Amino acid sequence: MRYFEAAMASPGLAEPRFIEVGYMDDQQFVSFDSARASPRMEPRAVWMERMDREEPGCWERNTRRSEANAQVYRANLKHLCGYFNQSAAGVHTLQAMFSCEVSPELTFQRGFLQYAYDGRDYIALDAETYTWTAAVPQAVNSKRKMEAERRIAEAYKAYLEEECVLWLKKYLEMGKETLQRAGTPAPLSVLTRHTAPHGEVTLRCRAQDFHPADISLTWLKDGEEQLQDMEFIETRPAADGTFQKWVGVDVTSGQEEKYTCRVQHKELPEPLTLKWGKDSGEGLGKAILQTPKSPEGGGVTGEVREELVNIRPQRDQGGKGGDYVPIGPDHDISGI
Repeated sequence: MRYFEAAMASPGLAEPRFIEVGYMDDQQFVSFDSARASPRMEPRAVWMERMDREEPGCWERNTRRSEANAQVYRANLKHLCGYFNQSAAGVHTLQAMFSCEVSPELTFQRGFLQYAYDGRDYIALDAETYTWTAAVPQAVNSKRKMEAERRIAEAYKAYLEEECVLWLKKYLEMGKETLQRAGTPAPLSVLTRHTAPHGEVTLRCRAQDFHPADISLTWLKDGEEQLQDMEFIETRPAADGTFQKWVGVDVTSGQEEKYTCRVQHKELPEPLTLKWGKDSGEGLGKAILQTPKSPEGGGVTGEVREELVNIRPQRDQGGKGGDYVPIGPDHDISGI
C-alpha cells in the first residue's frame, strides 16, 4: 500500500493546495483534496464505502488528520523557499511518497518514505539507521533538523513497519474480491503486426487482464534483447481492476519470424515466450487475421493486424486481514 501527498503553491492560490491519494496495490482507494468546496477524506473504491459502518466517524477523523497534515505541508513549503533562497510568491511543490509492502504471508517486507521539492528528490528516510539521506545540498538543513530529534525517525519507522501493515491487512480483507482477484490476474498475451501506409512494419507485444501491475515485456531478435529499439507505454489500469501494457519494435518486412516477445509476471510459473509466425508447437493458439474498421465504422484503415493469443493460468487466493487503524500517518511530528 502506498500514499502520495503533495502541496502546491502558486500566486493564484490564497493558500497552497494539498492533495492526498492512497493506493492498495495499484488501485486508488481514498483521496483528499483541499481545493474542493467541502474538503474531506473520501473513499475511491467501492469496497471502502462501508468503512464508516465498520468504524463510525472514520471519515471525519481522517478528514481532520488530512487538514492537519495540510498545515504542516504549507509551513514546510515556506521553510524550503528559505533553504533555496526563493520567493514565496513563486510556483512551488512539495511531494511525499510512502509505502509499506508485505510478503505473501502478510508479514512486513519493506517500507519507505521520501520527499521531493519542485519535482526533484529532496530527502528520504533510512529506517534501518534512523537517519535521513539528503538528495541535494539544501536538504542538509532538514537532515540536521530531523536527526536532532530521533523520535521523528522512530515514529515513521513504527508507522511503516507496524501500523501500516495492520491497516494494509484490514483493507486486503475488505477489498479481497477486487485486490486478491482469485482466479483471474495472470496476463493474457497478444502479438500484433502493424503495417503503416508507407510499408513500415511494427510488431507489438501486448499483455492485458493481469494483476498485480508489475510486469516485464521484452522483444528479442534471434535471442538477443532489442532494448534500444523498443517503444512502449507505461502500465495502465483497466476499469475492472486489472492492468494492460504493450511494447513495440520496428522490423524489416519478411523478418518477423526472427522476433520473440518474453513476458515475465509473478503469476506466470516461468517466463512466457511468444514467437511470431505459424509455430503451433509452442501452444500459443492460432493466428487470427483481423481487418480493423475506421473509427467512424466505415471502410478499412491502412493497417492489417494479426494476433497470436496465449491463455493465461489461474491465480491463488490471498490471505486474511487484520485490525483497523486510522488511514495514513500524521505529519505533525516533524517539520522539514
